[in-house]
Amino acid sequence: MKDPRDIIRRPVITEKSTDLMAEKKYVFEVDPKANKTEIKQAVEQIFGVKVEKVNTMNVRGKVKRFGRYSGRRRNWKKAIVKLTEDSKAIEVFEV
Repeated sequence: MKDPRDIIRRPVITEKSTDLMAEKKYVFEVDPKANKTEIKQAVEQIFGVKVEKVNTMNVRGKVKRFGRYSGRRRNWKKAIVKLTEDSKAIEVFEV
């Protein structure tokens, strides 16, 4: 198995993802080659929680322009992880 920190790259912090935290759902940027079971095992190992469900989606990179030159941002994969009811919360923000 791959190292869990290679699968989970970083948390995605947006207004919508912070609203999902109230429902015990957390959003992460993950390795594009990782599947749902690998993501579930990685989150359980890193944070010590129990995962109920994992939803994944591939996000296409946007076309961006800089003057007359145009390019694309990279494509990436997003995972929304739902924790079980008896599981503890993940501390995304450090106080």
